[in-house]
Amino acid sequence: MQNEIPLIDCPIDYIFGEASGKTLNEYMRFPCKIKCGVYAFMAKGTARATVNITQYNFQENDVLYLAPNSFFLVHEFSEDAQLSYIIFSSSFLEKNAYSIRRPRIMLTEACQIVNVKPDQAQIITTLSQLLVDAINCTPSMLNTERMVHIYNVIHLMFQDYFVANSATKERVMDRKSEIYQEYSELVMKHYQEWHHVAEYASAMHITVPHLCSTIKQTSSRTAGDLIVEAIITDAKAQLKLSMSPIKEIAISLGFENVAFFNRFFKTHTGVTPKNYRNGEE
Repeated sequence: MQNEIPLIDCPIDYIFGEASGKTLNEYMRFPCKIKCGVYAFMAKGTARATVNITQYNFQENDVLYLAPNSFFLVHEFSEDAQLSYIIFSSSFLEKNAYSIRRPRIMLTEACQIVNVKPDQAQIITTLSQLLVDAINCTPSMLNTERMVHIYNVIHLMFQDYFVANSATKERVMDRKSEIYQEYSELVMKHYQEWHHVAEYASAMHITVPHLCSTIKQTSSRTAGDLIVEAIITDAKAQLKLSMSPIKEIAISLGFENVAFFNRFFKTHTGVTPKNYRNGEE
């Protein structure tokens, strides 16, 4: 059984396993940009984490899906935290893009969470154990073609959970929540090029004051805070997980002047990019 969740991507096509608090602790050090697709089941305990710029609370019997290329940072977890997971590498997803099924709902949100009933939880637990036993006993039986079928089975099993949950959210979601969701998705799509709230307001065809007041009411954060958080999260991940020069990181985040990027980073973190990379936090 694999017992380490990758910080960036799977070195192989897929990984099955179980994780405890010790494993989750690896994700508390800095944000990670996970390129693979992750399915997980919270068998025990609780946890709190940020995916991109949204915080989530995980509890027992939660099923969750983490989309490829999402930023992930764990804030805290209970001592009894235990989860099962199956992770598919970015190369596996790309190579088999035409053979695998992806419910529409999974393509629009970075993180999907559903709390399932005890009988559904038992089915997931049993399936997870069967997969782990299979790879431990006869790993050769899980070739690429069969793994594509397993991937599709997982999608079909979880699809009802996610789609039903999405339908429920749509029924109760008011206009303010819709604006927040649209804004947060736009931020994650354009933060590397759009650094000002006005650019997002224009794309959403609403006024800046209306956008700012709505975001503040729905998230207790300002619209500008979410842009800053997205930029800083990406910067931290690149500084810790890549060897790219700071100038290249600055350019990738829309800063033509590295000195301005340094000031921006220090203003919002208290340290320079160089010191952060060196662990002087």
